[in-house]
Amino acid sequence: MSRIGRKPIPVPAGVTVAVAPGRVTVKGPLGELEQMVPARIAINQENDEVLVTRPTDRGQDRALHGLTRTLVANMVEGVTKGFERKLEIQGVGYRAALKGVELEIAAGYSHPVIIKPRPGISFEVPAPTQVVVKGIDKQQVGQTAAEIRAVRPPEPYKGKGIRYEGEVVRRKVGKRA
Repeated sequence: MSRIGRKPIPVPAGVTVAVAPGRVTVKGPLGELEQMVPARIAINQENDEVLVTRPTDRGQDRALHGLTRTLVANMVEGVTKGFERKLEIQGVGYRAALKGVELEIAAGYSHPVIIKPRPGISFEVPAPTQVVVKGIDKQQVGQTAAEIRAVRPPEPYKGKGIRYEGEVVRRKVGKRA
């Protein structure tokens, strides 16, 4: 096993990591996550650290090593702190509201768009023009935020639409008289 690129993942108190062949399970105060991992990549738990090692320095093994290490690190962070993605809504009459656990978006269509949360995902609407997607699985949070943004992506002429917080939309000039 190569020890090149060795960067252990610290495991905080209250988090347990179970390693089985081809599978990693992480339990923490916010929940439990499970992930399939490549069999070639070795995962060992030493004291309060998880160490991911690769068998060779070939390109494919190096890529799988980095991917696996990042997935496990995101699982540990997710069950301890959780992840959130913030979205902004810009446009006259564009707004969001919570109806129970579902998100209702008015984005200029003839009907409101209802988005149901995936398991483990929750929505917050601190203001009618802001949406916060929260959860413990980084992939699910990002995918749900992308689906909300896809309801009305920001357009380049007036800048109206749903965008990620801090996203810069390049504006176009439009027609000239």
